[in-house]
Amino acid sequence: MRFLFAARVLATLALAWAAAAACVALHTPLPWMIGPLLATSLVSIAGGPTESWGPLRNGGQWTIGAALGLYFTPDVVALIGGLWWAIVLGIVWALVLGWLFGAWLYRVHAPRMHGVPAPMLRATSYFAGAIGAASEMTLLSERENARTDLVAASHSLRLLIVTVTIPFALQWSGLHGLDILPPTLRVVSWPGLALMALMTGAGAVVMDRLGRANPWFMGAMLVSMGLTMAGLGLSAVPQGLVNAAQLVIGVSLGVRFRREFLHTAPRWLATVAVGTLGLMGVCALFAGALAWATGLPWVTLLLGTSPGGITEMAITAKVLQLGVPVVTAFQVCRLIAVLMLVDPLYRRIYPRDEHQALKV
Repeated sequence: MRFLFAARVLATLALAWAAAAACVALHTPLPWMIGPLLATSLVSIAGGPTESWGPLRNGGQWTIGAALGLYFTPDVVALIGGLWWAIVLGIVWALVLGWLFGAWLYRVHAPRMHGVPAPMLRATSYFAGAIGAASEMTLLSERENARTDLVAASHSLRLLIVTVTIPFALQWSGLHGLDILPPTLRVVSWPGLALMALMTGAGAVVMDRLGRANPWFMGAMLVSMGLTMAGLGLSAVPQGLVNAAQLVIGVSLGVRFRREFLHTAPRWLATVAVGTLGLMGVCALFAGALAWATGLPWVTLLLGTSPGGITEMAITAKVLQLGVPVVTAFQVCRLIAVLMLVDPLYRRIYPRDEHQALKV
């Protein structure tokens, strides 16, 4: 069994590398993540024996987190500190938009899903509509007696659509972001890199032991941020390592889509897909309003407020040079708020459903 698993992992990595190389040759955006993501998702849906190894995914998130932390110089932190009110607005926007999306899903599907009790469908719609923290939303929905398969499928599909659509749209539009904030370190120092790996790895392990969300990404980034803010420039992260990290992250996203995925309530998935496009549209309008109020580039705020995942949007900002610190600050603060507030808000908004669900 171990040999079969290892063979599947290696075959999936070979497929991902070939897809990334093809995307590099075609000059697509984010070739090292989008190529593996699309290739593995298509093969997985077709029934292919794709496989992702957890430690590789963790290592990819660790690498990306450490690389992003290098952008947070004292000047950049001061800039972000002045945007606190915009970040708060972004949090409120995400919470309200996720609730409205969930309410819309419930209204559309309640007349058709006769075999699903109203409290179960309401919880399913609510957590499927929440923006951010896909894995955590699935776990929370299970506690509220929701259809976890529909919640997980909704977040996976939305993440796929956002991750593929936005980078292509931005590359073809030729828009530019806040590229005046490059990382301070551009030279790789192998002793410094080894020390940074040790320190950021320790931060990731601590976050993992504490049970925090995205521990390998958040822990590594927080330590790297702390070093950069203190003026301790140990080393840049080699581009080859960053590319490899994007590849394994793309694979980890792609293998979620199995053959059974297309048979998971097709009408539900179609509604989520249409709703995701609507979410991106209204988020673009909201980003425009924030850009007018802050004077920051619209495209940077679009990534910061988009309904995508923090790792994927931060990678997009890094590769396309669209303002990594601002995008990361918006996405990190939103993630923390969603994790803390979504479940209490559900119990406050739908208290009767909570009691009914406990009786099921």
